[in-house]
Amino acid sequence: MLFHLLLLALLGLYVSHAFTLVPSHRATQLRALTEEKVSKEAMEISTGHAFTSVPSHRATQLRALTEEKVSAAMEISSVQKTSARSEGLALALDDGTRKSHSVAENTQFVTGFFKGISTKSSFSQLVASLYFVYDAMETAFDTASDPSVKALDYPELRRLETLEQDMVYYFGADFKATVQPSLATKQYVDRIKEISQTSPHLLVAHMYTRYLGDLFGGQMMGGMARTSLKLEPGLGTRFYEFDDIKNTKAFIEGWYTKLNQLELTEAQEQAIVDEGNLVFTYNIDLFNELEGGKRMVLKTVVKLFKDALKSKFRGKK
Repeated sequence: MLFHLLLLALLGLYVSHAFTLVPSHRATQLRALTEEKVSKEAMEISTGHAFTSVPSHRATQLRALTEEKVSAAMEISSVQKTSARSEGLALALDDGTRKSHSVAENTQFVTGFFKGISTKSSFSQLVASLYFVYDAMETAFDTASDPSVKALDYPELRRLETLEQDMVYYFGADFKATVQPSLATKQYVDRIKEISQTSPHLLVAHMYTRYLGDLFGGQMMGGMARTSLKLEPGLGTRFYEFDDIKNTKAFIEGWYTKLNQLELTEAQEQAIVDEGNLVFTYNIDLFNELEGGKRMVLKTVVKLFKDALKSKFRGKK
């Protein structure tokens, strides 16, 4: 329970900085929840109050509330009725993937990331998994002739080069000869290779789930990783840095506009939504196989929570 409270409070503290990238009401929801319902209790716990003093029925209520809001935090909601995200395939993907994810899945995804940044070993394992995934994705994009894939394959989004830099940092220049993909990574990669041959339009779901997720959350996730692992400046988190995208909001809006212009049948669009949900489960599988137990994850969240509090208070001075 302590973990869930600190997790949500931590997200609330980071949201004013990181979620300025997200042109939606998600940040407002998180901030309101953190300030009005959760922050006070989480801060009391972090300063030494015994959580056992919380009645069991209240703990149950808080757990349910926290998990519900962590789930809400994972949603990418529409911004305005005039936005490309409010119609067409863009809306179908946002709504279709969001509504199908259970509270448990969303909580598992968020907590999985914190497991990934609990130790340098775990984070390097996550980087390695992403390297193999993006190698398969971008190889598929290079060889695809499908017009939908070609239309959405923006060079600014490509991640393989930055992941190679991170791989050198963690594993050395000969990483291609020494690092092998994990079981969950192989299954993920095999799926990408399969659809690239049989149903290449489904690669759009992989672009949507990974690239837009990286853009939306990369600033926050990269910052948390650097803080938690005390990484050297500019090293180890290049994957989260999109140097060629100067205006994230405008870029994403343009990507959604192009998405809505694809010439696809209703059946193909629904298949892309279904594939997006499958990609989400593949990413949870990547997190599940990372090293690190609950105690290490909790330690990481507490550390980040304290650091975020200090930064917030320094900013008010």
